Amino acid sequence: MRDSPADPPAFEPVPSLRNRHDGWTPERQRGFIHALSRIGVVSFAASCVGMSRKSAYALLKRAGAESSFARAWHEAQLIGRTNTWFATVHRALEGVEEPYFYRGIQRGTRRVYNDRLLIAAFRAMQRAQDGGPFGAAE
Repeated sequence: MRDSPADPPAFEPVPSLRNRHDGWTPERQRGFIHALSRIGVVSFAASCVGMSRKSAYALLKRAGAESSFARAWHEAQLIGRTNTWFATVHRALEGVEEPYFYRGIQRGTRRVYNDRLLIAAFRAMQRAQDGGPFGAAE
């Protein structure tokens, strides 16, 4: 697993018919692709730049399937899903330190493991081997 995430893919922003300050500006598009490359979830990425999931898909449709924006979208989604998968496996295998308290005072910590995370990660890997990009549907 890398210590730092990969740079989001480069692309040519989708030109706007109207230059609205609350629309999909080139800066918002870059921020969206960056957020999408972090976790691979469209609704999360859109909310990071103050836009809706529906408007993001409308922008993708307006850009066209062969545009550099569409290629960057799909590449960022794959990067994000891969990052999420690696983080999930790491957390499932290494566990998480949780504090424990007795009579209102923290007495120590314990490492908690989550088998459900590991199962979910391996199911996603199996779906990816069957042809999908780490499972999640667009």
